Amino acid sequence: MVTNTFSKPTSMAASTTRPWHTRFAKRMLDIVASALGLLILWPLFVLVAIRIKRDSPGPVFFRGPRMGLGGSVFHILKFRTMREEAESYNGPKITAEGDGRITPLGKWLRDTKLNELPQLWNVLVGEMSLVGPRPEDPDFAAKWPEDARREILSVRPGITSPASISYHDEEKLLSRDNLMGDYLEKIAPDKMRLDRLYVRHYNLMTDLDAIFWTLIVLVPRVSIQPKSEGQLFGGPFTRMVRPFMNWTVIDFIIAFLGAGAVGLTWRLFEPLDIGWDRAFWVGLGIAFMFSLVNSLLGLKRVEWSRAMPEDALGIVGSVVIVVVFILVFEMYLPDLNIPQGYLIATGAVIGSGFLMARYRLRLITGLASRWVRLRRSGFGVGERVLVVGAGAGGELVTWLLRRPDFSRLFSIHAYVDDDPAKQGMRYDGVPILGTTADIPALVKREDIGLVVYAINKVSKADRERILAVCRKADTRLVILSDVLHSIETHFIPENGKRHHG
Repeated sequence: MVTNTFSKPTSMAASTTRPWHTRFAKRMLDIVASALGLLILWPLFVLVAIRIKRDSPGPVFFRGPRMGLGGSVFHILKFRTMREEAESYNGPKITAEGDGRITPLGKWLRDTKLNELPQLWNVLVGEMSLVGPRPEDPDFAAKWPEDARREILSVRPGITSPASISYHDEEKLLSRDNLMGDYLEKIAPDKMRLDRLYVRHYNLMTDLDAIFWTLIVLVPRVSIQPKSEGQLFGGPFTRMVRPFMNWTVIDFIIAFLGAGAVGLTWRLFEPLDIGWDRAFWVGLGIAFMFSLVNSLLGLKRVEWSRAMPEDALGIVGSVVIVVVFILVFEMYLPDLNIPQGYLIATGAVIGSGFLMARYRLRLITGLASRWVRLRRSGFGVGERVLVVGAGAGGELVTWLLRRPDFSRLFSIHAYVDDDPAKQGMRYDGVPILGTTADIPALVKREDIGLVVYAINKVSKADRERILAVCRKADTRLVILSDVLHSIETHFIPENGKRHHG
């Protein structure tokens, strides 16, 4: 029977902040993947069940109470890995390496995570999801802070999660002498933080990333794993597939329509005797090449709503590469009979279409501002700055430090942001190199001289946590609310000439 362990129902507000199509896609992935998994893996289930019965007396499956969506309690399904005796049920609810309650086969099942596979049934019936915060024992969940409990339990718990990937070898991190102390003081708070980050930012791409990393870290003798939280939350699907798919379609359509428009216009003034069928295939080929080259040049990794004018050089380079390639290719296939002038005109029109699609009205004003900035800034290279938060506050800090007053003193080197969708992208011409947890490592690796905290809307607990991480870094820290006063007081030379505009 499903019951609620709390006197008040857990709020579902946090889950409804995600778009309906995100929640719908997540559930569809759960249903399809869990059904296929159970269908394909049932022979493995039978083999594991036989081995368990031969290994030690007791049931094949373990069913334990866990906290689920909205604070409801469900029973998680796992292959049994402990001996069927009173100590297994009455002992500690977490295990360390070398726990005597675990059977020899159970140790192998835990190391390979095969004991978790029966949870596909929990996913299929809607009690769990493929990806989500790992379901916790009700006794542990009762000790969570109220705001954390409300947020984490606003989504279905998962078979895997960014937190479980980060702590996939959790049992090795715990000491048998201080088992509960190590877990509650060192591991549980960080797992809770990662779970809350997931709840706030999850989408289909982040779920695919979590599944990808789960499969990778479990491969024997493979040491590949996320090296930072930026890679953990922004894996290959978030960093590559989503922007790639968005701009691939747009670029393909622009290139195909551009090639067709130039072809129709060309026929009004000059012959273009290649035939309608060949013209269609030529247009498709040109569109495919532009889309491919744009991907290889990294144009799909730029957040174009906040791109710098110089990012347009990538589009120019794409046009040159494609046109030159086709001209050289035509030398070996003269039967194509494509006029060189047509190819050059097509490249110019398509390149203009790419620019308009990406920059729109920002193009002219952006180029003008950049020209003025280049003329006034000189050639000095300023101190490297790491901006914490790539939102409106980060944009303000970036704009401020690029003013003539400060551009010789500071160089905006990178952003960090906890949003998985932003990992690996470029904002205002500046790359996002990781999450807030990566700040100390980035400061050391990238030789950062100044960290600017620029997050506006954040809870008090998260603000204190992020600022604590910032203070661990061996560099100076400036908070957004103090940025104007701090820079003017500490960093502008007394005899420096100030410009006001």
